[in-house]
Amino acid sequence: MSDSLKDRGPQDRTRINVQEDWEVAYWTRELGVDKARLQQAVQAVGPAVSAVKKYLGI
Repeated sequence: MSDSLKDRGPQDRTRINVQEDWEVAYWTRELGVDKARLQQAVQAVGPAVSAVKKYLGI
């Protein structure tokens, strides 16, 4: 599979990696929350996007 330069999201869109600044920037935009709230959610429920969305009420 070749890399698409038009696809600027995370490689695994089912998990959030708060250790990567560019992923934090992507997910804060995508979920409409700030960095602190995103980190709080990931710490509370883990990195699964579905769990984070449920925690945030999205």
